[in-house]
Amino acid sequence: MRELTAAQLKAWLEDEGREPPVLLDVREAWEVQICRIPDSLHIAMGEVPARAGELDPEAPLVAICHHGGRSMQVAVLLERNGHKNVYNLVGGVDAWSRTVDPSMPVY
Repeated sequence: MRELTAAQLKAWLEDEGREPPVLLDVREAWEVQICRIPDSLHIAMGEVPARAGELDPEAPLVAICHHGGRSMQVAVLLERNGHKNVYNLVGGVDAWSRTVDPSMPVY
């Protein structure tokens, strides 16, 4: 499992020559209602083990949560289950809102 900063993820998403990652938001539904990174897929952390089969194990995937702790756990779980290209967003949506998109609410 590798880690990305919010700035690195922004650069990746803007790079048309690079395959875009699946943005897997593992926060709870109430958190996603407050804010979310555009085009992210929401699967709450507790649902990931049962729904991991919905995710392509070959596709690049960035796990996202509020500050990066829950998403790190999910990233490790996915790697252990055969996902080959998994990243954790360090600082989570909090870092994204503070460094990339200041219009996103902070909670």
